[in-house]
Amino acid sequence: MAQVPNLDNAPINLTTIRDQSQKELITILKNVRGKKCLVIDPKLSGSLSLIVQSSQLKEHGAELRHLTAEPVETDCTKMVYLVRAQLNLMKFICSQIHNDTSKGLHREYFLYFVPRRAVACEKILEEEKVHELLTIGEYPLYLIPLDEDVLSFELDLAHKECMVNGDTTSLWHIAKAIHKLEFSFGTIQNVRAKGKASTRVADILNRMQAEEPVNTSDMGIPEINTLILLDREVDMVTPMCTQLTYEGLLDEFLGVNNGAVELDSSIMGVQQEGKKLKVPLNSSDKLFKEIRDMNFEVVVQVLRQKATSMKQDYTEISTTTQSVSELKDFVKKLNSLPEMTRHINLAQHLSTFTSKPSFLGRLDMEQTLVEAQSYDICFEHIEEMIHKQEPLINVLRLLVLLSITYAGLPKKNFDYLRRELLHSYGFEHIATLNNLEKDGLFKKQDSKSNWLTVKRALQLVVEDTDTTNPNDISYVFSGYAPLSIRLVQHAIRSGWRPIEEILKLLPGPHSETKKSGFASSPSFDTLPGSLNNSEKVAEGRRSLVLVVFIGGVTFAEISALRFLSSQEGMAYDVIVGTTKIINGHTLIQTFVE
Repeated sequence: MAQVPNLDNAPINLTTIRDQSQKELITILKNVRGKKCLVIDPKLSGSLSLIVQSSQLKEHGAELRHLTAEPVETDCTKMVYLVRAQLNLMKFICSQIHNDTSKGLHREYFLYFVPRRAVACEKILEEEKVHELLTIGEYPLYLIPLDEDVLSFELDLAHKECMVNGDTTSLWHIAKAIHKLEFSFGTIQNVRAKGKASTRVADILNRMQAEEPVNTSDMGIPEINTLILLDREVDMVTPMCTQLTYEGLLDEFLGVNNGAVELDSSIMGVQQEGKKLKVPLNSSDKLFKEIRDMNFEVVVQVLRQKATSMKQDYTEISTTTQSVSELKDFVKKLNSLPEMTRHINLAQHLSTFTSKPSFLGRLDMEQTLVEAQSYDICFEHIEEMIHKQEPLINVLRLLVLLSITYAGLPKKNFDYLRRELLHSYGFEHIATLNNLEKDGLFKKQDSKSNWLTVKRALQLVVEDTDTTNPNDISYVFSGYAPLSIRLVQHAIRSGWRPIEEILKLLPGPHSETKKSGFASSPSFDTLPGSLNNSEKVAEGRRSLVLVVFIGGVTFAEISALRFLSSQEGMAYDVIVGTTKIINGHTLIQTFVE
């Protein structure tokens, strides 16, 4: 199965976005005539695999290499570097050029920054006296379709850069990516933002729209009706909880990268000693599309039912005489056998983790933390984890949950846990704890917590959640409704005005802007759940909401949004934009130094 996802069923034409990026990359290669060595920043190669297949790059005379500190071994005389604007990568390039010069090799060098050049990087090239040897350009890759309803800006460190380092470059990138979408799909009329970074992005976008207006005259009604921008900071509880959807658990335990998981071939029933297999996970796989958003408990039942029904069909075929059309139906079912086998193997592997008492104990503790009514039990549990030297990231996830839900720890507890962490895991982690403190994720209590008020007002804890036939988004965490998605739910159903007081209790300002000009767009105050027919965008399509998460989104939250969009009386399709797909582990990892 191809790694490049199939975008035919996307609610807007994402294929044109991908084709444009593909064309721009091919043009870069065509402009460097003849044989060349394309040296790619390793962090970019996964993103590029979702846009273009390596065979297409090779067709245009490119030999592919990863950029590392080591010199590139190649007999090409033309070197094309494709990199993000990172200072350490500039040093690699400089040392490679110096290495070539010392060996008397004469080569042409081309450097393309993704998505745009940076002054600090060029300064290094000048200091190292290689700037004049390079032809420098840009490859404006601002967003990548990960699937038919998910776009990524591929900004791994956006949250930490903004919150800890005070570097807001990524916010300009996000606004630029959204503005690029507007050139394809029309100016977005309604913008809601919550959080410091989100309101900044809304302002930058506004400025870009004024400086570089989209020509609306030949576009008709804009395809994206509403943009909702949310800071990750507004809801740090959700990513710290363990996701319980199929795709979410795959990410928690196996790590989904660029729409695929990599695992030992033996898990997938292929006997090749020590070989790793890449398993693509996107909606091109029909079975995955059907089960990805389900609670994992239900996925196991669904796979069992499908396997049983296939077995019955097989028994019938082998014991009775069937008509040709019945045989044809059976063969059709057999075509889905590879998908069935793939997901039975994956589900079986996940079960080895989810059946452990330690996993179930962890879920109980998360539930207790979210309910925020047993501080001592939670504190002692975390203390015990530290003394047992459980993996640091697991400890920090629960510690962050404790700190958020109780608005920090009393000074005595805070100092004690800080000391214990450094004793247990090493004093080198002082920088990690400082980063978490700067972001307000681990702090001393300085005010009363408002988590209980928010939790009650937005009904974040739902008793007796039915995971098999869910009627609420709380099924994705078996009883906890993600705060972020509750905010989106309110924004779409009745606007944010009715929950204004609750919004004020959450971090950062909020803003709402409406552009005039399209009477047929739904009223912004309400964005009602069911629009009258004249308001359903031309050609019978549903109105579209783009929900952008600045600082990352989890698969469980995406599943909750898909669930909302599929509800009866919901007149909107939802597309998700994010700086990166994250889980609690990968998010905490960005703070670790």
